[in-house]
Order: sequence, then structure tokens, then C-alpha cells
Amino acid sequence: MRFLILFARFVLGAIFLVLGLNKIFSLVPMPPPEGMAGEFMSTLAETGYFFPLLAIFEVLAGVLLLTGRFVPLALTLLAPIVVNIFAYHLFLNPSGLPLALLLVVLEACLAWSYRHAFRELLRIDVAPTRAERMEHLPPGVHRHHGPREHREARAH
Repeated sequence: MRFLILFARFVLGAIFLVLGLNKIFSLVPMPPPEGMAGEFMSTLAETGYFFPLLAIFEVLAGVLLLTGRFVPLALTLLAPIVVNIFAYHLFLNPSGLPLALLLVVLEACLAWSYRHAFRELLRIDVAPTRAERMEHLPPGVHRHHGPREHREARAH
């Protein structure tokens, strides 16, 4: 199982590293898609910021996956990208659907493998930390000082 997780991480990381670097350096020129898919891509390109920003996130997430550092963060960054790649190929350019499905499967498998890291993110009833709660007390309500704050208050 550990080998499969490592393999999935490597493949997903390599795909996004290469895709991101290709957007930045045009290593492998891609022919523009036709029809609605081409119009969609042209509109995104006309913004001037979309593809460079996308490339930065793809390269960053690819490097994180390949190095095994901050893998849950990389998966979080890639999740909306993978969903949009899948939707684009499902609705506008079906020729790329096999690769899009591979990305969905790899992302889902890795997200499941790292599910422990997403536990708090997916909780319904998360409360702020004690320090954050204390900052939002209404005027006139006294804060209870912790041991360190109590010592510092007595010292002055």
C-alpha cells in the first residue's frame, strides 16, 4: 500500500510539475483546442493572469508532492484544479477525458490516504482557539489570565 501511495504521489506531482513548467516556458507547444473549448481557453488567456497563476500553483503543488513535503496542502491546492480539468474535458473537450479521469483517481486516492490531515478541516463544529475566543470578548468582560500571563501581570 505504501508503494502505491508513493507511486500516486510521484505520478500526480510529475504531471503537474510538467504541466506548470510547460505553461511558463512553452516547452511543448500545445495546439489550441477548437470550438467552445478553444473559446473558453482564449477567454481565460485574455485575462492575462489566469494561466501564469495556474502555472505557479501547479509547479508548487507538483514540487510538494514529489518531495513529500506538505502533501495535504498540495492536494488542497490541486483539488479545484483537478475538478476544473475534469469538467473541461467532460463538457468541452472529451479527447482529454482519460487523463482527466486519471488525475481525479490519483487525487482521490491520495486525499483518502491522507484523510487524517483533513479531519479538522471537515469537522462541522470547529471552534476557534482559546486565544481567538478571548480577543472577541465584549467590553467589560474580564479575561482570565493563563499562568504565564498571570505571572507577567504580577511582575508589573
